[in-house]
Amino acid sequence: MFSDKDISHFASLETPFYFYDLTLLQKTLSTCADAAKLYNFHVHYAMKANFNQRVLEKIKATGFGADCVSGGEVSKAIEIGFSKDQIVFAGVGKSDKEINGALDNDIFCFNVESIQELEVINELAGKKNKKARVAIRINPNVDAHTHHNITTGLDENKFGINSWDLPLCAETLKKSRNLEFIGIHFHIGSQITNLDVYKNLCVRVNEFAEWFEERGFTVKVLNVGGGLGIDYHNPEQQIPDFAAYFKIFSDFLNVRSNQEVHFELGRALVGQSSSLISKVLYVKNGKKKNFIILDAGMTELMRPALYQAYHKISNISRVSEPNSVKYDVVGPICESTDCFGKEVELPGTLRGDLIALNSTGAYGEVMASHYNLRENIVSVYNTDID
Repeated sequence: MFSDKDISHFASLETPFYFYDLTLLQKTLSTCADAAKLYNFHVHYAMKANFNQRVLEKIKATGFGADCVSGGEVSKAIEIGFSKDQIVFAGVGKSDKEINGALDNDIFCFNVESIQELEVINELAGKKNKKARVAIRINPNVDAHTHHNITTGLDENKFGINSWDLPLCAETLKKSRNLEFIGIHFHIGSQITNLDVYKNLCVRVNEFAEWFEERGFTVKVLNVGGGLGIDYHNPEQQIPDFAAYFKIFSDFLNVRSNQEVHFELGRALVGQSSSLISKVLYVKNGKKKNFIILDAGMTELMRPALYQAYHKISNISRVSEPNSVKYDVVGPICESTDCFGKEVELPGTLRGDLIALNSTGAYGEVMASHYNLRENIVSVYNTDID
């Protein structure tokens, strides 16, 4: 994954830092765009996955829209140059300030997650003498078979409008003069690797689209969300199977001639494009445990502490040596949860060795914090290495 030139350059840099392979990113984006184009599907990039400036510029240049979950993300998408008619604003708790900002910018659509939110958007749009386009996010009660902290489509989750509230939702839409209903929206979870899950989602989307049509609504947009996962255990398998993913929806969605199908992909587009590069500060060998203590911690990569997430760990200073020692790979933060991996088999490791934590392009840099008054982490790009 790293060239000799990359590793040589890393040795001259202050760690930790995020290393971005923009060549791989572009290849991933192009592969996705080509696969979606076969079916005339529309892709919106889920900005929460990574809002690194250079990453966003490449995504915008590919022609994708932006899926935003905060007013800040809406503003960033506009700043980067995403077309306003390709910006969608989702999120279960939009503030009045955020809604007003999106209305002022005439974004494409609000994905609405409660009946009360419908009423608020209608009221705020009315004060501006505007009509807001809305899609109803429905909780389809589909199990994504993923980590419980990143599932979003079950009755127990906070997201979306539950099916038993849809009659009141329809009634509210019909009496709201400053809303334009354009479609329905779903999102069942993240890091989904079993594509059969999406077949179940398609069945529910078909049912709910028919429900709205039967009640006099025109469903122009079927937004099926995203959630497509990546292979964290084998980061060398770098590009997800977008062709198989989109084919599922082509085969199982009932799409009418006047309807558009929209997707919100994040992790699948950027996840493999970056690695966190860190340096070994200390090695502690004990009777029961051997520890590698890095200069990167949970402040730079939160996922292992938050989700018990796996990231492949490599000693890139000793790539030619066989793995022979098991280490707990930990960071410097004063928390016991500051651990990247337990019993990780690596070559015999020394102070100063460079360690790569792979597949950190999604929910890596964007979740970094200043806990323990840690400094900002920097980014390095392969295209800048001579």
